[in-house]
Amino acid sequence: MSSLVAYEDSESEDDCLDQTEEVTSASIQTGSCEQNQEVRLCSFTPDPDRSVLDYHGKRSSSLLHPQSQPQSWFDWESKYCRDGTAQEKHLRDAAAPLSLPATQGHISPPQTLPNMPQSSADGLNPAERNHTVRPGVRPYVPKRQRLATSVGTVDLKYPAEQVPGNVTRESQILSDVSARVKPYLAHKPVASGIPRRLLNSLAGHQGPVNTVRWCPVPHLSHLLLSASMDKTFKVWDGAESGRCLRVYTCHSGAVRDARWTPCGRQLLSGSFDNMAVITDVETGQQVVKLDNQFKVMRVVPHPSSPEVFLCGGHSSTVKAWDSRSCKVVKVYKAGIQQTLDILFLRGGGDFITSSDCVSRDSADRTLIAWDYQTTAKVSNQIYQERYTCPSLALHPLEESFVAQTNGDYMAVFSSQQPYRMNKRRRYEGHKVEGYAVQCEFSLDGTILASGSATGSAHFYDYHNARILHTLHAHSQPCMCVSQHPILPTTAATCDWAGEIKVWH
Repeated sequence: MSSLVAYEDSESEDDCLDQTEEVTSASIQTGSCEQNQEVRLCSFTPDPDRSVLDYHGKRSSSLLHPQSQPQSWFDWESKYCRDGTAQEKHLRDAAAPLSLPATQGHISPPQTLPNMPQSSADGLNPAERNHTVRPGVRPYVPKRQRLATSVGTVDLKYPAEQVPGNVTRESQILSDVSARVKPYLAHKPVASGIPRRLLNSLAGHQGPVNTVRWCPVPHLSHLLLSASMDKTFKVWDGAESGRCLRVYTCHSGAVRDARWTPCGRQLLSGSFDNMAVITDVETGQQVVKLDNQFKVMRVVPHPSSPEVFLCGGHSSTVKAWDSRSCKVVKVYKAGIQQTLDILFLRGGGDFITSSDCVSRDSADRTLIAWDYQTTAKVSNQIYQERYTCPSLALHPLEESFVAQTNGDYMAVFSSQQPYRMNKRRRYEGHKVEGYAVQCEFSLDGTILASGSATGSAHFYDYHNARILHTLHAHSQPCMCVSQHPILPTTAATCDWAGEIKVWH
């Protein structure tokens, strides 16, 4: 705790009492944050070689340098520590309740401060003053006078302010571990199962929900991310309470895709406002915002270099961005109208793009394999049928991937060159009908899940393409089925009406 420099011992008691009012006024303006630690928003460390009046006369930036505060004071810092005028005003207001009676339970709001007791200029003998100090807080104690610092606790009756992203900082979402997930963290993942009962229904989006994704970090896997056409994306406590934890409004257009970064502390989103944004999960602040100059349909981080990510959308090109330099590092050009999905293959050396190009010679443009380093096309003779593929999914263990097609089936391809399609195995029974219906594997790769334009969620046995279960989840088209990475029989679904459901 910083302290103010006292006067020399050579001063007499009478001289000191004459100067008490001036010194007290200066000390209140410069040191009130230190004396009343429960109310402080900023703190500073004075130079022992400088006097009180030196600090009073110079408002340097180092004098009001913010320090790390408890989480509950974040809102007050963001409100009052923005400019020098707001800081000075707050310091004058916060200095008023320095000498409240010890029996008072809390500090009253600033409008009740006219009844404030007098300061040390009342001429009392220092030995007669009552020193009621909160444990762990050391008040400013000059040699010839002592300020009465009976500081009570602050009663936070003020509503929480909105941090960037229009969310209230009630708790740290990244520090909590769900009680439902915790028992599974110490054991190896068990075989995946089929969800059959409704656990939570999450309402809050005002438009169609394009995708839902569980956090890939095991101890944070209870967090569920959703991206919607209502220009927002949200983080939910999907595995337990179903409560919305954060709302992010950094886009001015529909949010087409949103993903977790591998560390689980940031979100990567793409929107129809041409922007790709990296957002801090905890604070909602935008870390990086990049203009692609086309509507973004997919954002996919590189599996081995998460700082680099690909953006595809309403353009004939796919751009690779480096979030550290905020520059395009690679451009992949193809004669197509738009990119529907992007899938990195194992290792990140190659990736697959799907397009909406359907014509007589569409075999060379529906699915394209690219070399990531050279930006060259590795193969363009992958899919021979005249159906677009709105989504792709990589098998977690085997060297294969599946493509969702508008032919109302999912096709299987080898993830190694020449990327041949398995014509003997296809997964049928659901409907696509032009919607961007997504598909996904379970963690052990035994179950392949897909949404449907009928509102159902379909679960297939990957090895024999047999339907294991059909879950009648929604009345509107089911856009995505996301299986939980830790809980064996838990999955989340979303639909075109903006509803999200969690099943187990």
